[in-house]
Amino acid sequence: MHDPGVSDRNRVARVLWALLALVVLASVLTEFGRTLAGVGEDPEPLGTRVVRFWSYFTIQSNVLTFLAVLPLVRDPQHDGRWWRPLRLTALLGIVVTGLVYAVVLAPTDHPVGLGVWTNAGLHYVAPVAALLGWLVLGPRPRVTWSTVGWAMVWPLAWIAYTLAHGAVSGWYPYPFLDVAALGYATALRNLALVAVLALVLLSGFRLLDRRLPRTGVIRAA
Repeated sequence: MHDPGVSDRNRVARVLWALLALVVLASVLTEFGRTLAGVGEDPEPLGTRVVRFWSYFTIQSNVLTFLAVLPLVRDPQHDGRWWRPLRLTALLGIVVTGLVYAVVLAPTDHPVGLGVWTNAGLHYVAPVAALLGWLVLGPRPRVTWSTVGWAMVWPLAWIAYTLAHGAVSGWYPYPFLDVAALGYATALRNLALVAVLALVLLSGFRLLDRRLPRTGVIRAA
């Protein structure tokens, strides 16, 4: 039997996910355009600026969020074996982005011009919309312990890449993990704290995925 409540919920979900995808896409592309144009204080050659741009956790987490919510625009109850870890990875990444920026980076970051708007989109709008959308709209349940394990692959890979890239280039995307300035002991401690935060968040996401009301039809992954 057709349930008008489910239909209304799905319509709201499609609008929210579409708006989130648009905000992320516009923010990332605008910032990338500013990077190509040489806006800012980075005097490095174009190729170096491009590599650095795509090396930021913020940018990668927003791209993952865009990829994860696109299927939800078409079908708010979407499911899939490989989509589940993508969705959880994106949720983890964007929430960590929002938390770390608000607590650690925001006090010393002062964007100007278009950067004010893109900064808001990447660090505030996307994290809040992604988390609230997941809490209210789901879809649920979609998180198993296997999904949690796969969701840690990207953060750990990003940490390994960042340390390797920094060792070669001397550049680190965030001051709290700048080995050249802080030393390996402090930088690794800070990275360990972020990894612990990620594990705590993933465990919390799994618990909430099981405790919050189910949404729509439960499909096989």
